[in-house]
Amino acid sequence: MSGLTVAHELIERGFSVTVYEPAFLGGKARSMDVPNTAAGGRLALPGEHGFRFFPGCYQHVPDTMERIPVGGAGNVKDSHLINVEGAVIALDEAGYAPITVPQSVNGFVEHASAIVNLENLRNSITTSLKIVGDIPPQELAFFVTRELIIATSCEERRLGQWEKQSWMEFVKARGKSSAYQKYLVSALTRATVAAKPDLGSARTIGQIGLALVTPATGLISQYAGTIVGGGVDRVLNAPTDHVWINPWVDYLRGRGVKFVMGQGATAFDVAGGQITGVQVSDGAGSSSTVTSDWYVAAMPLDRLKPLLRPAVLSAAPSLAGIAELQDDWMVGIQYFLSRRSDVPPSHIASLGTPWALTGLFQAGPWDVDFGRKYGDGRVHDCLSVDVSDWDTPGILYGKTAKQCSKEEIAKEVWAQMSRALNRGSTPILRDSELVSWHLDPGITWNPTISNATPLMVNTADSYQHRPTADTAIPNFFIGGDHVRTNIDLATMEGANESGRRVANAILDASGSNAERAAVHPLWELPFLDPFKQTDRDRYRAGLPHIMDV
Repeated sequence: MSGLTVAHELIERGFSVTVYEPAFLGGKARSMDVPNTAAGGRLALPGEHGFRFFPGCYQHVPDTMERIPVGGAGNVKDSHLINVEGAVIALDEAGYAPITVPQSVNGFVEHASAIVNLENLRNSITTSLKIVGDIPPQELAFFVTRELIIATSCEERRLGQWEKQSWMEFVKARGKSSAYQKYLVSALTRATVAAKPDLGSARTIGQIGLALVTPATGLISQYAGTIVGGGVDRVLNAPTDHVWINPWVDYLRGRGVKFVMGQGATAFDVAGGQITGVQVSDGAGSSSTVTSDWYVAAMPLDRLKPLLRPAVLSAAPSLAGIAELQDDWMVGIQYFLSRRSDVPPSHIASLGTPWALTGLFQAGPWDVDFGRKYGDGRVHDCLSVDVSDWDTPGILYGKTAKQCSKEEIAKEVWAQMSRALNRGSTPILRDSELVSWHLDPGITWNPTISNATPLMVNTADSYQHRPTADTAIPNFFIGGDHVRTNIDLATMEGANESGRRVANAILDASGSNAERAAVHPLWELPFLDPFKQTDRDRYRAGLPHIMDV
């Protein structure tokens, strides 16, 4: 995502750009064909690293999509980015039942038949009464107060105080009810931010929580969606490579970007405080040296760390902090089903599942006849599931995902999703309808499990170690979701923003007078500004936040 963004911004400003890629384009945003599944003139079944989610607070990715042409006068954003106006919430505990809720007034109208029916009403009442009984009102009020503290904290306090605390510490989970800890603190955090509350920065989790709900107010014109018209939750209407990555690469090639596939960086050559070349290899023994005017390391954290050798760190000592950054696993699996789901187009949050599962039935939002378009005709829907916790024991084998075989992972995820979604009187998942499944090929066993696509996690007090797009080496720049950005979370949006920051840094370093790439802030509600100013005065005076009692 970051590398393609750098290429996009610079090629449109007259630079010559060459991208070296050892594996595949698109990174964690890509999709892929499931091998040996195409038949009868149909496309292969669609696999992916994980299902895509474009919340209303995303600004950079939709802007880039709008600049990628498809179908004559169309573009990726207008042709393929669509609203998902429903959500299914399933709490994985006896006594709860899954409920379908609208995300907007339009969503309520669109999904009225699934929302206003006896089973969903019964499930809603049952779940509401139980959650009210399980989480004491004073704890619920306390949780809301903690989020309000984040919302009204000045930037100095967010960086100077809340960044240094974990989310678990900030919301003072210790001593609270088990439901408070399990659902409000842990499950909600994992489902919305894919972060571990005991490790994640309170600043990051609190800010992104605000960013996810703010678009629904309709008060921020820069954000997509409103509580009336919807659009706060969006997906692509087909496999990612088909409608986004491939058209993007085609556009960049047409503008002159060169792609060298099967070649990855193995070392940076440094002399005189600058990068003088990059050693690249095909992984099979063939290597060469690449020279250029400007060098961009747009690669995941785990690939960057081994390249920051003493010569690089001597020229740019601040990059040593990158070694302190941590990554984690969030990987997807797809289940191909013989029947199209009755669930309306909705993201599914299976709160409280041991492996922190979220999902999406894809036939509905894609508005496609799966049986006619994909596979061999037997598959009529795809449940795409993201697995966000690989370190908690599951319910079938008592093992973490990292301890399981490929087949055990598939069975365990299916069992956890089924248990959460089938607590109502009508089951949503049926074993008899499962045709096949596909796990992200980035997970391999050789012989132990490994993950080729981990993502950085914003642990408490990690901001100080994050690199900026420019470095002390004047011709060396860093892109990726680990770079300091306004959204401050390892996402497609963060990677895209970092790519724009790299492009702007190169424009500055080269003395170019080209217009800089747009970089957008995270917008917050203007009426909060006076409260933030009051808190700024208190913070500078050494006083706590006025509500932090």
